[in-house]
Amino acid sequence: MTNETTLAFEMPEARAAATSGNAPLDRIAVRDYTTAVEIGAFQAERGVTQRIRFNVVLEVSSSAAAKFDDVDQVLSYDTITEAIQDQLAFERLNLLETLAERIAEQVLVNPRAVRIFVRIEKLDRIPGSLGVEIVRARGDGENLHPIDAPAAQEVSIVHPMVVFLPNAVLHSAGLPAWLDAIAAHELPAIICVEQALETAPQADVDAANNRIALLSIEQNAWVLAGKDKRCVVVDSRTEMDWAIKNGQLSVWAPSKMVLDAVRKPKVGADQPLALAQWFAAEFSADHVSVLHGFDGAVANERLQIVDTASEL
Repeated sequence: MTNETTLAFEMPEARAAATSGNAPLDRIAVRDYTTAVEIGAFQAERGVTQRIRFNVVLEVSSSAAAKFDDVDQVLSYDTITEAIQDQLAFERLNLLETLAERIAEQVLVNPRAVRIFVRIEKLDRIPGSLGVEIVRARGDGENLHPIDAPAAQEVSIVHPMVVFLPNAVLHSAGLPAWLDAIAAHELPAIICVEQALETAPQADVDAANNRIALLSIEQNAWVLAGKDKRCVVVDSRTEMDWAIKNGQLSVWAPSKMVLDAVRKPKVGADQPLALAQWFAAEFSADHVSVLHGFDGAVANERLQIVDTASEL
């Protein structure tokens, strides 16, 4: 007799069949789709790729595709593989659970998709494999209603003004006037800062020094936030999108975005202006505004424009 115990280690196809009820739906499947990516929450998983394997079964509402041999009426296997590729390309993730959830959400946006089984396994962490499996449904039969697209797929409509605020301005009497001018601008602003003035410790490994430099920039972001209550330190894409859409005066803490980026910056944290240019490119800002001048009148001057470096 089939029960939950015997099904525990079965492939998604068997689990889908066993839970289909009296009127099973049509199914399409992608099996043993394997690719190498950087993923994982442990430090040892950063900066390296590992193989992960996908097995996905999608139950779909019936169509006339088979009867008329019409490819335009069938839900394509590409719906599954493109969801996998899109989510892997969007950002670096720590958890397989998050990746599985986002893949399921993207696939279930399709009006013919009813229920999806997603299994993801890491193949290089142990001699065997380890992974997760989720099951998500969006409706019954033909009574389907579109759901919101996954948050990870949202694109900000308004692009920010990226401002690079050097230490000479951060610690000057002209800072309040500059912040007034930035806050009054028609575009929402995200402020990038340099490393803190204090000498940071040095390690013998470049990767460690880069992390130390990122932390020094974050310390300076909190220094700015402490000088003016309008400045809010933000570190995630979700916070950035919210800030952009709501006109918040944000200060970028770079560690999370830099470390989680799929397309990592080609510059180190010891080059803060170049890092700000990379950040601007990530959010489709067409330039970085660099503040100059150190007195209360500078806010009325024209900002120097530094074009976003396309190669970063």
